[in-house]
Order: sequence, then structure tokens, then C-alpha cells
Amino acid sequence: MKTKGNRKTQVNIVTLGCSKNVVDSEILFTQLKGNGVSVEHEAKDDKSNVVVINTCGFIDNAKQESIDTILRYVDAKEAGIVEKVYVSGCLSHRFKDELAPEVPQVDAWFGTNELPRLLKTLKADYKKELVGERLLTTPAHYAYLKIAEGCDRPCSFCAIPLMRGGHISTPMEDLITQANNLAAKGTKELILIAQDLTYYGLDIYKKRNLAELLDRLADVEGIDWIRLQYAYPAGFPMDVLDVIKNRPNVCNYLDMPLQHGSSEILKLMRRGITREKTESLVDAIRQKLPELALRTTLIAGHPGETEDHFEEMYRFVEKMRFDRLGVFQYSHEIDTHSYSMPDDIPAEIKQERTDLIMELQQGISQELNAKKVGNTYKVLFDRKEGDYFIGRTEFDSPEVDNEVLVSANQYVRLGDFANVKINSAEEFDLYGEVIP
Repeated sequence: MKTKGNRKTQVNIVTLGCSKNVVDSEILFTQLKGNGVSVEHEAKDDKSNVVVINTCGFIDNAKQESIDTILRYVDAKEAGIVEKVYVSGCLSHRFKDELAPEVPQVDAWFGTNELPRLLKTLKADYKKELVGERLLTTPAHYAYLKIAEGCDRPCSFCAIPLMRGGHISTPMEDLITQANNLAAKGTKELILIAQDLTYYGLDIYKKRNLAELLDRLADVEGIDWIRLQYAYPAGFPMDVLDVIKNRPNVCNYLDMPLQHGSSEILKLMRRGITREKTESLVDAIRQKLPELALRTTLIAGHPGETEDHFEEMYRFVEKMRFDRLGVFQYSHEIDTHSYSMPDDIPAEIKQERTDLIMELQQGISQELNAKKVGNTYKVLFDRKEGDYFIGRTEFDSPEVDNEVLVSANQYVRLGDFANVKINSAEEFDLYGEVIP
């Protein structure tokens, strides 16, 4: 497999955006390796002469990051460092017709469902025998398990269905095979992801099957932790809570994006739920699983959001005291239902509202973390930075949640568990010592 100047093809995969893109890049990585292609993920040097940029097109900031990355590699191509630049993923899927004339230096554009065509362009075959196999780009001890693609929800602000299509569940047997393969290679934590985990199974099994899937994954030998991300609140399958309660390797953790605390804005967002029903759901979850850490995300500045609506959201956060919380500023996405409404909240007001919610959450997080001081937790260690080994409890997902820091003077092995007594706490970090 040769390129211009008889230089052997070396592919660099650059991944932007969410964990679902990470999985897509890992599948591409696996297929290329299976074809004998020399490939790296996020290469640190300039050896690669072919670059595949797996883009994100979710909100304005993500789109800009994707465009900036494309332009950076186009400049590298013009400088003779790179020979081919290919663009895939959500931004490419949604905007390639507009982008291609603007950036003609890109050699080809691929949508989210065009892996076989991308492989063919890279002179590789799509190998069905590699389905279920994954070469990880994350640390080996944890992996994302994408249980479905796309989304059928009608949320007014969201462009995901335009980029990923409708909801398609992955058959349960395929997911069990993936989990066994990952466990055999040393993966200890599975993080279940989808645009909506709770919809799992409706399309192929004609019922919500997340609880059964979770129960079966908990049987996979070698998997110590399983956690759930992106659970939709409307129609939440309560039988999932029984599995979390009864299976010790299913983490007391749930990521449930609620988006707002005002019933009027939730209606504009077409979320299918009210504030009152949301509070009842959260209360029911906490009564069933009082130790569960609940993570959520909110949107500030949706069209029509008045000061009173924002005050409702602020009081909602104050009352619910979420364990983890993030805030997105509303992004006016073309072809979404919300795009038909005027984007009437100035950028500085969106930023101010975001800052106010996060300042509130910072205080809540500090109070909740302070209660952990003196307790001992099982911690999975992800990395070492400077004078600390850094890990997580079962109540924390990688990259977005709290971290536990232990002095590097105490030996721990990365990718392993250790019991850690918490000695002090900050808003988003816990400090402790390993207990033999």
C-alpha cells in the first residue's frame, strides 16, 4: 500500500466530540489494523501522511473546534507534511455539501454511517470478522460500550437525529460479545452510552430492555464496574433501578440530562415531561437508591427563556442538589424545531446564567464532598500527574466528574483498584490516602 513518493501509508485518526465518536474511531482503528494498515490515534508527531478527522457537529463551540482542526491539517497538507486529509463524523455528515466547496483541500468527506466507504478510500476492506472487536483509545481498564445509534426523541433544540439518524439498538448478543472481548483484554469498567439508553430494545425487542441488558452484562467475568450515561427522563424504565440495587458491579451512578427546571421551557423543548414529574422521578430514584450519584446537564438561554424561567431553573438546582451538574449555553441549530424561534437571549445573558448555575453547583458540590471526608472508598486509578495518582470512585465517570488524588509517594498501579480514605475535599476533587 503506497502513496505519493513511495511513502508507506501512515494514518492518524483525530477524534473530536463525545464518547460515541471515540467508539467510532476505535472501530475504524480496529478495521485498519486488521487490514495491516499502519495507524495511530492522536499521533504526537508528524509521521502520518494520511489524517482522518472524526468531527463533532453538536453545538457551535464543537463545530468551531472541528473546523479549526480541519484547517490546521489542511495547512499541514499545503506545507507538504500531510498528503491526504479525510473528514468524517457528525459535522461532515450534516454540512459536507456546504463545507466541501469552502475547503477544497479536503480529499473526501464521509458521513456517520459511511465506514465501509471510508475504509475503501483508505484501501482497506470492511472485515465482518472484526465486528465486536475493539482496539481501545482510552486507558485499557475502561471502555465505552455504545448500545444504540441515533435517536427518535423530538427535542426541539437537538440536531443529533439530523446527524445520527433514528434510534437503532445493537442486538444484545453482539453487546455481550463485545463485553467479553473487552474483559478478556483487561477492561474492568464498561460505560454504557447512547443518545438515549432508556429507549434500548424498543425497535428490535418491542420493549425497553435496558434492565435485561444490564443484568446480562453484570454476569461478564472480569467487569468490576458498569455505569450508565445519557438516560432520558420521560418514560424512564424503573426496573433498571432494581438491577443497580441488586448487582454489586453496576455502579450507583446515573447520568440523566434534564435540560431545564421550568415546565414552560421543557414544553418548548419538547421534552415530554414537566418539572413536577421530573422532581417525582428524582425522588423515586433516590428513595430506591439513596447512595446513587445523579449527574445532569442543563441548557441556559433557550428561546423564550425569561428571567422568571431562569429563576425557576436556579431554584430547581438549589432544591434537587444534584451530585454532578453541567450547563450548556443554548446553540441555535439550523433545521431543528427551536430554530424556528428567535434566538432572543443575548450571548452575555446566556453566559451570566450559566455562571450563576455553576456557582450554585460549586457550593453544593463542596458541601456534598465535605461529607465524604473520613470515609473510605474503592477507587479505580486512571493516571499519574505530577505529585499525584488520580482516580475515581464508582460515583464518577471519566473526564467529567470528581477525581480522587493520592500522593505519588504512595504506590498504586494504574488501572487497578485501591481503598482510599478521604482526608480533605474541594468542590470537584477529593484527597486521600491508600488504606492497605
